[in-house]
Order: sequence, then C-alpha cells, then structure tokens
Amino acid sequence: MAQRSSGPKYLVPVVLGKALRTLGRLRGGGSAFPGWAVLRLAPDFLQDATAQFAHGIVFVLGSNGKSTTTHMLSEVLRAHGVSVFTNPSGANLPQGIASSLLAEVNLFGRVNADIAVLEVDEAYALELAAILRPTTVLALNTQVDQLYRFYETERVADMMLDTLAVAQTHIVSNRDDPYLSKIDTRFAEKAAVDRPDISYFGVSEQVIAASAHGLVNAHDYRDEAVQTAPRFALAEVTATSKTGATVLVDGELVEVVLPSKGLHYAIDAAAAMAAARVILAERFDTSAAARAFAAMKPAYGRGELLQFGAEQVEFVMFKNAASLQLNLDAITDVPEQVMLAIDEGTPDISWIYDVDFSAIDHVDVITGAKAWQIALCLAHQGIPIGRVEPDLKIAIEFMRGLEKPSTGLKTWIVNYEQMMLARKLIGFGEMENQR
Repeated sequence: MAQRSSGPKYLVPVVLGKALRTLGRLRGGGSAFPGWAVLRLAPDFLQDATAQFAHGIVFVLGSNGKSTTTHMLSEVLRAHGVSVFTNPSGANLPQGIASSLLAEVNLFGRVNADIAVLEVDEAYALELAAILRPTTVLALNTQVDQLYRFYETERVADMMLDTLAVAQTHIVSNRDDPYLSKIDTRFAEKAAVDRPDISYFGVSEQVIAASAHGLVNAHDYRDEAVQTAPRFALAEVTATSKTGATVLVDGELVEVVLPSKGLHYAIDAAAAMAAARVILAERFDTSAAARAFAAMKPAYGRGELLQFGAEQVEFVMFKNAASLQLNLDAITDVPEQVMLAIDEGTPDISWIYDVDFSAIDHVDVITGAKAWQIALCLAHQGIPIGRVEPDLKIAIEFMRGLEKPSTGLKTWIVNYEQMMLARKLIGFGEMENQR
C-alpha cells in the first residue's frame, strides 16, 4: 500500500487531540470529540494516517456483531504476529476512528501497525471507503435495525453491498444472508482481473435448524424467489456448545472457545476466521486461531463479566430485536436475578413485541426511559416483574441490595447506551477493551 507522508503539520493537531483524549479518559470514559477536533484542524489526518498500513485496511460492516467480529479478527491476526490497529470501543464514525488513532500515532502522525481492522457504520462506509480505500471488506448480516434512521432494511443492505463492491482485494460475505450472499452478482459481467476475490462464511443447515429462532436475518423481499443460493463457505459453523463452537475453515476443523455465549458469536467467529484466512493466505494457522480465541476477552460490553461488590454482573447487550432475540436464545440456565434496561437510544421500540422472552422467567427490575413500555410488553407475555424504576442509578442500587444469588452472578440485559452508563456507574468507565 502506498505510503503517505506525515510530519510537522500534524504536531499541533495531534498534541491537542491527545490532550483532549486524556482529559476525556480522566473524566471516566472515551469520546469522539478529540477526533472531531483533529479533523477540523487537519482534514487529511485520517487519510494520511491510515495510508501507512503496509497490509492495508479491513472494513467490518453489519447490522449486528461489528464490534465483536472486529475484536475477534484483530486477535486472530495478532496471534499470527501481525501488528493491528483497530477501533476497539466501537467508535465507527470518522471522528471516532480518528480518536482511536490518536492513541496509536506519535506526535508527527506516524502509526506503528501492519494492518487496520475497522468497525464502520454502514451509513458512512462508502464515504469512508473513498478516503481510506479498504483492501478487504467483511459484511456480517442485514437485520432489522434503526428504522427510525435508515427507514428500510433494503437501504442498509444496499449500503453494505455498495461498500463490498469497492473492496480492492478481498470481499468476505455472509452466505446465509438473503441480501449479502448475492454480492457475486454485482461482478457477473466483470472479468476476473477486474474484481476482488469473494469468499463466504456461514452456518450448517443442522445448526440453523437447532436454533430456536434461526439466524434472524432480514428477508430479501425484492427477490423472494431466491433467498440464498448454495455457495461454498470458506468458514462454516458446524456445531455449537455452551462455551464454544466448531468451525470448518478451508477444510480443517477448528475448536474455538467463544468470548460470549450464543450462536451469533459462533457466526462472528466464522466470519473472523474467513477474513483472516483470505488476508493471511497460506500463513493462516488454525492452531494459532484457536489459541487466540482461548485467550480472548469479550468485546466491550458484549457478554462481559464485571465485578459488582462481592458479586459479578454479566452484561448482555442488545441493539435491536435481532440481537436481543439471539442473546435470549443463548441463555441455557435461567438467570436468578435480572435487570432489563432500555432508553431513548432506541426511540421506537414497537419491535419489542416480536421478541420471545420465554428464556427468562422473571425480571427483578426494568429501568431506563423506556421502562414502562418494556414492562407492558413483558406483562403481555406473562413475565413477572419485580419493579419498574426508570432511573438506572436507583435500579442498580436495587440490584445491589438483593440477596446474593447462588451463582454469584447477576444478569443485566441492556441496550448500548444503558450498557455504557451502567458500566460507568459501577466503576468501569474505560471504553476501550484492555487486552
């Protein structure tokens, strides 16, 4: 990849950005503001910094699973000796990526890493691709998400398909997604030399059949006759267990320990290994990948276990109906104590009535700005509710006051914004995953 120059022109913006970033961390969290400030002072900073990666840039897209898959792919590459820059807190807009870069660059804007693995917001992906020119684009799924923002699922699918189409070298897509599986049709009339190679990841039919609600991917109503056509999966989930999965990668079975529970995490693992395989080519080693997963911590807020006095809290984070359903489906032992939190980060939660909550037998406290709407839904499904308390801080203290569960574990099912606030309230304000 072509090297762009950096130098004294970035000294003042980078020093200012690093100072703002330090102040933000001292206040108990991260922020995209330092990146915004740097880009205002130096509009080319993002382009110049990311052009320095000798092995290119990977974009990770999808309605769900971006942060987890970005984390997984980064750790698998590191296990192969590759130095990786990523945006580990899920900061996936231009200013957020610039903020993450501030932690890695020296005062003159130089980056010491071989490759960038970036979680990218679908709405900004094509715009960012024009600046950063990704060598590899990995697309995870198209699921019903943020309709108040995107209006229709087809629009999100087209954003991802358009971004996949501008990958310079590799495309890695979901064989089982009715939209994303059709990326190969975009190149039907192009000569092989004019297009990137296309690889797929997927799940075996047996595993999908065993899932209570399937994969929860959106239906492609524009092409209802053919939802997904048979395609070879470079990485395929062939079995799952309570703590791991078996993934067939290029003909070789890999047993992986997952950082969090659920089929969706197994699919993310397959996606990460498919991407690592095409990036590393013959250097890819299944034993190194397995070691990476064995040592892997959960991505920020996704299945994390955090200390809560003498107990632990398991954070089950959701962003939409699909992620909530798959997380509920992953519950194998009915949790003893449950807090459910959702706020204005999800403006319209009418989709909540599509979610099957039967995996839990009660909720101790429902909290957040949308608490009463959730309570109505759970009452409709016959799920007992201990208390409705819209104030998260009060709800947390209520959970603290409950008798210690026999497992020592409290389960907090929270949307993204409530997850960030809850972590901060119990003393974990750091946004970036500590490897």
